[in-house]
Amino acid sequence: MTKPQFQIWVDADACPVVIKDIIIRAAIRKQINTTFIANQAINIPRSPFIKSIQVSQGFDVADNEIVRRVNSGDLVITGDIPLASDVIEKGALALTSRGEPFTKENIKNRLNMRDFMETLRSSGVQTGGPPPLNQSDRQAFANQLDRYIAKHAK
Repeated sequence: MTKPQFQIWVDADACPVVIKDIIIRAAIRKQINTTFIANQAINIPRSPFIKSIQVSQGFDVADNEIVRRVNSGDLVITGDIPLASDVIEKGALALTSRGEPFTKENIKNRLNMRDFMETLRSSGVQTGGPPPLNQSDRQAFANQLDRYIAKHAK
């Protein structure tokens, strides 16, 4: 098996455990260097392909570390829309834990919607959050991850 030339970066603070497990299994199976970045300790298995970086507490510290390290062609797993925008600018792909890709074509609309919802919340409107991750979401994520790996493995 030829080792893929890209790396997976995970914004691990808010990544659901079930999604972390899917990422870890795929990374080990396909021998893809994968790094979990968080401002707290992350429990990961021993593997030459999996590592974690613990950054200091603070607003966007983990996000900034991912942006600093990511390269064109890498894959970033995040639900953070501004982070997704930053890594797309560097030529990386961003994918949510529900398997929804952030792209050059959709990131501006996603940022605008995020800002609109933030304005609503700051004015006192209760907007609620996303529904809990379900089996369909997990399957969609696993399928998108497999597609990306198949397309970009050299």
